[in-house]
Amino acid sequence: MQQGLTTSPIEEYRVRRAQRPGLLKRPQLLFMMALMTVDIASVWIGFWFAYQFISNDPNILIGPFSEFWPLPAFSNGLLLLSFFTQRMYQRRRPIAHLDESYRIATLTILSFLLAIAITSLIWRDFSYHRMFVGVAWLLATGLLTIGRLVHARVQWRAQARGVGDDRVLLVGAGEVGQMILQKIITNPKLGFQVVGIIDNSNRRSVINVPVIGAIADIPRIIDEYAVDEVIIGLPESSHQEIVGIISLCEREKVGIRVFPDVFQIMASEVTIGDLGGLPLLTIRDVALQGWRLTLKRGMDVLLSSIGLVLISPFMLFIALLIKLDSPGAVFYSQERMGLDARPFRIVKFRSMRQDAENQGPGWTQEDDPRRTKLGTFLRRFNIDELPQLFNVLIGDMSLVGPRPERPIYVEQFRQRIPRYMDRHREKAGMTGWAQVNGLRGDTSIAERTKYDLWYIENWSLTLDIKIILRTIVQTIANSSDNAY
Repeated sequence: MQQGLTTSPIEEYRVRRAQRPGLLKRPQLLFMMALMTVDIASVWIGFWFAYQFISNDPNILIGPFSEFWPLPAFSNGLLLLSFFTQRMYQRRRPIAHLDESYRIATLTILSFLLAIAITSLIWRDFSYHRMFVGVAWLLATGLLTIGRLVHARVQWRAQARGVGDDRVLLVGAGEVGQMILQKIITNPKLGFQVVGIIDNSNRRSVINVPVIGAIADIPRIIDEYAVDEVIIGLPESSHQEIVGIISLCEREKVGIRVFPDVFQIMASEVTIGDLGGLPLLTIRDVALQGWRLTLKRGMDVLLSSIGLVLISPFMLFIALLIKLDSPGAVFYSQERMGLDARPFRIVKFRSMRQDAENQGPGWTQEDDPRRTKLGTFLRRFNIDELPQLFNVLIGDMSLVGPRPERPIYVEQFRQRIPRYMDRHREKAGMTGWAQVNGLRGDTSIAERTKYDLWYIENWSLTLDIKIILRTIVQTIANSSDNAY
């Protein structure tokens, strides 16, 4: 390079990337190696403490720990192999810890059983105590879960500070593109750095991110800005146009993500049937039918009854605080739309002033001035929603389902959001798939509807339990405003 000439950071980045392409991805390699170290240490520590626990029992005769080294050694090897095959070391983005915990428990017990079989096959005289293996499995599973949770927090904090992040090019500056951009900006732990936006309009920027070119410029921009990943947010475009954009991206060997359109959401679970021998493609099947309805209703009655019994003293205490905090009723009742678009009265703890809707209905907002001091706390931890357990018990609502809206808003949304009324094919819920995925309060109704439809068409009892557990965990861990 000639003396006196300066290069931009982008050009320097391109030079470094071309010369040593593995260097810039080294943080991801270090993250993976650290996670493998956590997994290996967790298994060995689990076996060690299990041995200490068993050996201290005078009724159990067990040899020195050195005799049992094949078990943790083979267990570690098999566990690492299974984690690799299940892509559990590709943790570039935030994951659902409940899902990971289930997979950890399952893969760990399978690895332990295979390790026992291999060890017994190689060493015919090898003997072990069943309680030793059982305690080792419990401890290893717990340590793996906790270790991976801590590792994830450390990795996401590092990515939020730009360590190991990906340079992203966003295609589309419309409503969906803005929603994707807002999600990236408000979630720095995703590890995305948006270098610019591609759009054929005359926009110059979106949320302070510049529009740096049109669709035809994608190959050049990917090269000039050293883009790692392209996100296409053009669900209104035809499939042919999307394929054309993808082909432009594929020339440069970058990761490609496409925001799905309504049909792709509808076709998430496609089945093929027939009508008198004529094949038919079913894309609007409802998973919650027949005996499944009885099963879901049984869970609602059981859990809502238990919940009301356990938390009734707490609810009485909250009712007393509300009376002392501000004048007005303890409970707030409001008409909402439920199953088959039938109205019902939802019950909440009052969290706003008594005159909050004198000027008519309105959306709750962050730092809503209509809230009482106690109401802000109640909404932060969703305590104001607890009386809805009565709605669940009498059958107006379910524990899990699409969140119900007021009739005035339903009428507005049905006019502009495709398939919005299909949300009412199931009972409304205290929590839902959209809510545990961050779509609460003043968020996109169109996006929330897509999550609700996915839930309706993919319902399972396991999914309901997962949503309930995630709601509890998020309520405890979340310090931001969770009103919705």
